[in-house]
Amino acid sequence: MASTIRCDIVSAEQEIFHGDAELVVATGEIGELGIAPKHAPLITRLKPGKVVVTLPGGEQLDFAISGGILEVQPTVVTVLADTAVRAQDIDEAAVRAAKEEAERILSKKDPKMSMEEAQAQLAMSIAQLSALERLRKNMKH
Repeated sequence: MASTIRCDIVSAEQEIFHGDAELVVATGEIGELGIAPKHAPLITRLKPGKVVVTLPGGEQLDFAISGGILEVQPTVVTVLADTAVRAQDIDEAAVRAAKEEAERILSKKDPKMSMEEAQAQLAMSIAQLSALERLRKNMKH
């Protein structure tokens, strides 16, 4: 049996995932991090992007996050995300509309939304669309 580490992915609204993993990959501020069992303890900020959890047996679960904190302890890795969503739960039409709105606001400096809010919305939209693309690609294999 492969060695595992417990993984918890939690957003401000709810627990998104709780279970054992062989590997957790997330996008930190200075690059991608791969967390395997017995990883050294660490805390780092996460950029908007993906979190990929490899389950015992090799199945991969894909999540999109808007940023947050990654904490690694000897037996558990915790992702505390502002917003997190499983790839299969993403509403593609809503995400594309949000992305287009954010791009429009950034290009015209529309007072409807602050630049920071528009940039955050754009980053999360891109992360969610990337998660959908990875999910579709994995389903073909």
